[in-house]
Amino acid sequence: MMRIPHPPCKSSSQLISALKLYALLFLSQSHFVNAYIFIYAGCSQEKYQPNSPFQANLNSFFSAAVNSASQSSFNSFALGNTTPEAATEAAVYGLYQCRGDLEHSDCGSCIQSSVSQIVLVCPYSGGASLQLDGCYLRYEHADFLGKLDTSVVQKKCSKSVSDDVEFFRRRDDVLADLQRAIGFRVSSSGLVQGFAQCVGDLSSGDCSSCLSEAVSQLKNLCGSAAAAQVFLGKCYAQYWAAGYYDLNSPTDSGNEDDVGKTVAIIVGIVGGLAVFIVILSVCRKAMG
Repeated sequence: MMRIPHPPCKSSSQLISALKLYALLFLSQSHFVNAYIFIYAGCSQEKYQPNSPFQANLNSFFSAAVNSASQSSFNSFALGNTTPEAATEAAVYGLYQCRGDLEHSDCGSCIQSSVSQIVLVCPYSGGASLQLDGCYLRYEHADFLGKLDTSVVQKKCSKSVSDDVEFFRRRDDVLADLQRAIGFRVSSSGLVQGFAQCVGDLSSGDCSSCLSEAVSQLKNLCGSAAAAQVFLGKCYAQYWAAGYYDLNSPTDSGNEDDVGKTVAIIVGIVGGLAVFIVILSVCRKAMG
């Protein structure tokens, strides 16, 4: 007897249900990617050996950062530096920080994502940093904790609004307010908004110096941009005109953008496979 093949799902209602489920999972995956969007990463040329004391301390740092992030938006760590010999061979200095407006649960998720990405982007690197939209993670072999660093790490500038005098007045008001931040600060003036933040290991004086340099670099590097952000070694600042918070197509781009796209593609592939498996399971159940 000839066997008539079944359609993937028995009825249109079951197909619609499967599509609804696909849409729900797709939106959830998209929300995750957007919430923790990649900004930049930096990787040391120095490499450590697998299964070395340094790697053991690094893994301990990652675990401690993830556990701490669900309770605190900032923490720093020094591991394996108890003796001069250990400090030379295996010491790990690290910190994490979440954006000041993130809930602790979101902070924990963001740092977990950062750990997953930094080992992918910077495999076996003796030092690395990774900035997502909502959090920052860094580790080094040498002690960098509490030290001011105003070098420009990343910048993005939108299109220009060179003839809008009112915009520039409002922008300068926002930047002047952000420059007075101690820690995290949000500011707005008219239709211009912005925020800034120092890494939590800086003193108040060093934080002020870092943000002053960040504001200066925003004006120098991005000029009349409608939206701009600049990340220095120990602080960042950004502003945007209301309705124009699109820095995904900056006027300059680099290798960091390619890395970010690669990470997003990997996340998307994993999410797509999960969705396909769920839909296949629904259809099989519908077929009896």
